[in-house]
Amino acid sequence: MARNIEIKACVPDRARLVERVQTLAGDAVAIIDQDDCFFACASGRLKLRDFGDGNGELIAYERPDQAGPSASTHFRTETRDPAGLRDALSASLGVIGRVRKSRTLHIAGRTRIHLDQVEALGDFMELEVVLAAGEDLEQGVAEARQLMTALGVDDVDLCRDAYIDMLAAAVHVDTPQD
Repeated sequence: MARNIEIKACVPDRARLVERVQTLAGDAVAIIDQDDCFFACASGRLKLRDFGDGNGELIAYERPDQAGPSASTHFRTETRDPAGLRDALSASLGVIGRVRKSRTLHIAGRTRIHLDQVEALGDFMELEVVLAAGEDLEQGVAEARQLMTALGVDDVDLCRDAYIDMLAAAVHVDTPQD
């Protein structure tokens, strides 16, 4: 089981953040289109990530819904048939939703910096500080906080919810009735 310290933040000024990320981490390592399908499960979250090129990965993870640095544990399994696996899991577990995004990946030391453009939601940034086996969580939290400061990410921009929850909330917003 792998562990990270993660933060997610809204990005009010993408161009400014990109400048800061490039100064800190250099050019993007990759731009990745991702279609994440979330399935009903007994605990945590289960998603199938389809990269659109015939490859994907099934990811089971747990992370508390809180703004600011939080610990995440996850298992990943690669697949060369994401469409077939999605069909099988959809039939047996049920789909709770999908998140489509374009992710620009930068690397700063052991931290993955994701600049995400999420369909129907907008621009976000995620930091994932990869922890070593047995490493104290507080070291990762301190590193995430240092990166937030270096990138100009304010606490007010931090997001508590996962993208799938934000999309579900957007769908369920009350609209005025005629």
